Amino acid sequence: MSRKVHRVKYTLDANGINSLPHQEIVAILRAADGLIMSGGRSLLVKILKGSKAKNILEHGFHKNPFYGYYAHITGDEVLARVDWTIINEYLRIEYDYRLPMLVYTDKGWEIERETYAGELLQGFDDMLDKGNGPYLMSYLKDRSRDLILLLLDKVEETGNKKYIPLLEAWAAIDYKKVIARINKVINNLNKQ
Repeated sequence: MSRKVHRVKYTLDANGINSLPHQEIVAILRAADGLIMSGGRSLLVKILKGSKAKNILEHGFHKNPFYGYYAHITGDEVLARVDWTIINEYLRIEYDYRLPMLVYTDKGWEIERETYAGELLQGFDDMLDKGNGPYLMSYLKDRSRDLILLLLDKVEETGNKKYIPLLEAWAAIDYKKVIARINKVINNLNKQ
């Protein structure tokens, strides 16, 4: 005979918030990135508040670009904003055994993917500003394929050949399908 699982209950309450500015939605979704299927609403509130709690620092959540974004408001006000993003289907909650965990919806992932690809492209610029390689691109391997393809689209759209050394270093370590797309981008950049 199996034991009944007692799931942790939660109640969503946007506390009268009818809408959020796009930048706040972006901040909440970006702050949630490291928590997908591993953390819930309370942990996301701590990240957005800029908590110095041991679990935040140990897991590196303080390195998130939106860590402390809502340091100026109360935890309850932050939770209301997080709940608003769930109610409005940017995030959803799925249970992992008995605990409610955050997950992106398609609508939320579309925004997060765009934000994150922009950050990665900015990271490319930062690497190039620091000087010549070797460029260590292994941090891109095993990322979401649609995120990587969007990043490559963004590189291609710049039309800037300065990215070719990074792309070549990346092509040396990734999988065949990604390498094929990287090579197409390099060829298109060389044509310009």
